[in-house]
Amino acid sequence: MSAVATEWQLSGVSAGYADRIVLNDISFTLGQGQTMALIGHNGAGKSTLLKLLYGMLPPREGTITCRSRDLQGVPPVERMRYGISYMPEGRGVFPNITVEDNLKLGLAAFKLSQVERNARIERVVEPLPILREFFYRRAGLLSGGQQQMLSLARTLAANPKSLLLDEPSIGLAPKLFQDLLITIKDAQKILQFSIILVEQNVQTALRVADLALVLKAGRILYLGKPASIMDRTKLMELY
Repeated sequence: MSAVATEWQLSGVSAGYADRIVLNDISFTLGQGQTMALIGHNGAGKSTLLKLLYGMLPPREGTITCRSRDLQGVPPVERMRYGISYMPEGRGVFPNITVEDNLKLGLAAFKLSQVERNARIERVVEPLPILREFFYRRAGLLSGGQQQMLSLARTLAANPKSLLLDEPSIGLAPKLFQDLLITIKDAQKILQFSIILVEQNVQTALRVADLALVLKAGRILYLGKPASIMDRTKLMELY
């Protein structure tokens, strides 16, 4: 079996806000097409790590590479064009414009012809047929679950090679979240993008992951196989 190519590689990364250090000495490697579950209590630094990977926050120390490219100084819009997509906590849709226009707006940073843009939108709507029913409805009129589907579709329309997901289950009933996660994993099988998933639903996150990273107060407590910490007792020992 051939070795998995590297998607993300972090070495000795520290970051924070103003005079406060939030992440300390973060190092890990994630392969292309793999999923990492990033878990920990509120305030552990999970969302900060995603913002760091997306370029919204610069590292103070260490190196970050994605597919062997050093990302030092690369802004978010350029990272998006490079194939890094970020779905932030909350739904992040524009409520006063239609579903269709939300999807088009998500592609505004790309130099696409109308044909290419429409093809991308069609590709992401196909596995999310509920959006087609509301294509010309204002996004603010959709239910929470439908808005979350729209946020996912807009993120996938960027044709990511790396997908950064921050708490996609927020505001969703358990069944809706399971449906959303199935959609994400089905798309991953086809498109072979990597996923870094921040999720409070720990057991669900661990079940879909190839790698687990547990953070506490900005430091790595555990980095390894999810199966080793599926037992709640072992997980609580880490916390």
